[in-house]
Amino acid sequence: MLTSTANGDPRLSFWLRVREFAVPPSMIDTATARRHAGDWAGACAAARVDVDLRLRAVERTHGRELTARLRADLRHLAPDLLRWHMPRIAPDGLLRPGLTLTLARYDVDDGAGRGSPRPLHLVARTPPAWADAGQRISLALWDGTGHTADAGRHPRPRPHRRHRLDLHRHLWDARRTDELRARSGADRPETGPGGLPPDPELLGVPPCPPGTPELPPHPDPWGAPALAGLPHERRRAVRRWADEARILLHAEGRSDGAGAVVVRSGARQQLLLELLPGGGGPPMPRITAAPKGAAGSGLPVLPEAATWEHPDLELLRAGVIEADRLHPLVAAALAPGHTPPAEPRPSPDRTGAPRLVECRGATHRIGLVDGALAPLDHDPDELRREELLVALTGTPLPCLQAVDEAHRRPDCLTGVRERLDHGDIAGALAVVEGLLGPDAVVRGGPLRDALEDAAQRRITYGLYRAGLSDPEAARFRDAGRGDRRQRNSRSRHGRSHPHGRAFY
Repeated sequence: MLTSTANGDPRLSFWLRVREFAVPPSMIDTATARRHAGDWAGACAAARVDVDLRLRAVERTHGRELTARLRADLRHLAPDLLRWHMPRIAPDGLLRPGLTLTLARYDVDDGAGRGSPRPLHLVARTPPAWADAGQRISLALWDGTGHTADAGRHPRPRPHRRHRLDLHRHLWDARRTDELRARSGADRPETGPGGLPPDPELLGVPPCPPGTPELPPHPDPWGAPALAGLPHERRRAVRRWADEARILLHAEGRSDGAGAVVVRSGARQQLLLELLPGGGGPPMPRITAAPKGAAGSGLPVLPEAATWEHPDLELLRAGVIEADRLHPLVAAALAPGHTPPAEPRPSPDRTGAPRLVECRGATHRIGLVDGALAPLDHDPDELRREELLVALTGTPLPCLQAVDEAHRRPDCLTGVRERLDHGDIAGALAVVEGLLGPDAVVRGGPLRDALEDAAQRRITYGLYRAGLSDPEAARFRDAGRGDRRQRNSRSRHGRSHPHGRAFY
């Protein structure tokens, strides 16, 4: 449901559309059932995740101990939850293309009791933009060499330093989902005036004197000039940066939790978060503008998932979504007292209910007859005469015009396009069949173009997976199609997204 609050905040509207179409409830139900049955490969198939690894080969190469750890992670992988939390781009909320992110890291024993300098990574990959049909994700292993066949097909096989989920297992591991509440800040009060954190002592800010009604707008001790240009959703996450930086530094071998990390706060803005020794206490944070080239200086980069406020938490706090419309594991963490509904929520899409049409001064109905959309208030002889008149270039009945318009440009076309863009072909066909009937023949028009476009792009993805595609030819072939998709997106959203192309 798009409320006035969501319409007033493009970010809320963006995530509301993503939550509606990107991970359909049928996918969540099927993947969850297969995961509970111990069929992790079946759960991946239900969530449109391709598996590019073989456990027997891993056992021959790295031994039984590492394979057992990998198998345990795969059995508890919730691929639908991973898809729910994957980085996305505006304006359509599609998966960020050409991305490789780490889900887990495994230290490899070199035989002498020492860990390998190249740990084994369990990674999730998204295809490049020219082969993104179906919005599929692939699981693979990365050993740091890049010699595997699946890595050779991918434009960026190396795991991304900023987009990584090995330090955020609660975003994909079913054993750790209860951590989402604390890691997202849902157990803390909301931000104060202007989006500033309500607990400034977390960032080394002296507490306000008693009786002060609100926080100072620019607390200089913790680098307000550096934070002044942050988007609102990042300013609300600043209070968690220090804790997340400690987790990152500990993973990088700094057991004392002190050090410096780079925070990417935008395409051209970087901050330096330093955790300074606190004289026996926890390290004290300090935020300053990062010097030029800080990201390439070897300093660790704070994962992107830690720099934003969780979008589902934003939607819940804004009151534009109900907990039962979230992923069940997310709802259990962010709204622990919520009781899921006993029956599934009915689909808002139109089914085969008759529709009313003004036809020659009377109100007629059109509905499904023998699996196809047809006028209900005209006898067969009259319809045959009208069809013959149309064949002779005559003007058809308004009822026949409504049927023809429904086949070419149905009122559900926007929802069909978005489902196709997110790879939910079954959901898109269900919407079309609910309106036109399962035996309907789709006529030439925008609806048929959208279905044919989706089918062609699935062929392109299959060629990419097989290593038989030519990226340059695919980009040239898809240039016109991409322009059309961009125009359709602008017509749906009214304008391009104000926060640019990349979204976590």
